[in-house]
Amino acid sequence: MNDVPVTGRMVKAKVKSQTRKWMNLIYEGKEVIMSAEDITGPVGDFVEVFLFEDKEGTLSATMKQPLVTADTYDWVYVVGGIEPGVFVDIGLPKDILVSKDDLPEDRKLWPLKGDKLFVTLSHDRRQRLKAVPISEWLIDEERDHATSELRSANVRGNVYLHKEGGAAMITEDGVRGFIHESQANFTPRLGQFVEGRVIEVKEDGTINVTLRDERVVAQGKDAEKVLELLQKRGGEMPFTDKSSPEEIDAAFNLSKAAFKRALGKLMKEGLVKQEPGRTYLVQEKNE
Repeated sequence: MNDVPVTGRMVKAKVKSQTRKWMNLIYEGKEVIMSAEDITGPVGDFVEVFLFEDKEGTLSATMKQPLVTADTYDWVYVVGGIEPGVFVDIGLPKDILVSKDDLPEDRKLWPLKGDKLFVTLSHDRRQRLKAVPISEWLIDEERDHATSELRSANVRGNVYLHKEGGAAMITEDGVRGFIHESQANFTPRLGQFVEGRVIEVKEDGTINVTLRDERVVAQGKDAEKVLELLQKRGGEMPFTDKSSPEEIDAAFNLSKAAFKRALGKLMKEGLVKQEPGRTYLVQEKNE
C-alpha cells in the first residue's frame, strides 16, 4: 500500500469521463474530480493537473498551476489567521494553512493579512496539504550575493525568519539581510515588509540592515562627539544652543541644527544641562 500523499504536485492523470460540469480522473488508482471551471487547456486521454483536497476533503484537481507546489517555493500572501496558524493564498480555490508549529512562539510576531511568506508545500501527520516556510539552507543556496557598492543603500524586502538577536530578511533583489535587534525600535513580524539601510556588506555576500532613521543614527553619533569634548574639558564647555554656527563648526565640525539635535538628545537623557554661556555634564555638577 502506498502511503505517500498524492496531493501537492502537478501530475498526469487519466481521463475517465466528462460531463458539462465535471471531469472524472484516475491517478494511481484514486478517483479525482475536476470542475469544468478548472479546465484551462486541451483534454486528451491524460491531462496534467495539480492535486489537492477541497474543503470537503474530496480529492480534487485543477489545470491551473498554483504559485507553489511540493517541488517549488515562492512568496505568497497571508490572507488570514486562526488559532492553529495562518492561511496563505497559493492560487487554489482553497487557502492553505501554515501551522503554528512553523510560526514564532510569540503570536505577536505571526504574520498578518497582507504579509508575505516564502513557502513550499508539505503534509501534516494526517497527510493534509500544508504550507511550510522554506529552510535556511535553501535560502543560503538560492540567494544573491551583495557587493560592496550596496553599503549605505536603501533596501526593501520581507522578513522570513526570527533568530537569536534579530530577524532575517530577503531583499527585493534576493539578498539575505540580518536586522539586529539594536537596529530597530520594534520587532518585525514574520512576513512583514520592511524598508531599511545597509550598514555592512559581509564577505559571504549577506548584509546587515538597520531600520532606524538615518537622522536618528547620525544624532546619536553627534551626541557622542559632544560628550567626548565635554569629558576632555573636565565636564564643561562654553558652547550652548545659542552659540554661533561658526563656533559650533570650528569645535565640532557640525552644523548648528545637528549640534542642537545632539544637545537636545543629551539633555533629554539627563546627561547634560545648560546655563547661560555654558553646558556641563550632570554628574560633574553633582560631584
